[in-house]
Amino acid sequence: MTPLTIVEYQQAGFLISTDPAKLDIDAIHHFLAHESYWCPGIARETVAQFVQHSLCFGLYADGDGPAQQAGFARIITDLTTFAYIADVFVLRPFRGQGLGKWLVACMLAHPALQQLRKWTLDTRDAHTLYAQFGFTVNPRPENHMILRPGQG
Repeated sequence: MTPLTIVEYQQAGFLISTDPAKLDIDAIHHFLAHESYWCPGIARETVAQFVQHSLCFGLYADGDGPAQQAGFARIITDLTTFAYIADVFVLRPFRGQGLGKWLVACMLAHPALQQLRKWTLDTRDAHTLYAQFGFTVNPRPENHMILRPGQG
């Protein structure tokens, strides 16, 4: 299986797909730019570019008519040893149905990522969600470094 192989999961009127053609970039950008705490004001062009360079998981309400974007997540990975989970969200009208948990479970189950040695993520408010999958707070934060060019 290659990362370009589209993987889809269905559950009770919802679809998760890795098909980039299904993504509603405007809806994803709107949430990230106007509702997320981690990238307020992000440019639409930036979102469109990172979608091209990430393994993206669209969550869709699969009712009558075209599927509606209900959530999103992406993985930045070398497909061999490492994956970083980013930009995970479920839109407000769809929250409280376990869809975030299902989205994370589908990402971790992706067939092309089963041999990875390390998964990482950053979160300010979803520790409980990720702990259900075995994620823990970094026991050695002094080993983690960061560079933010242009931010002193």
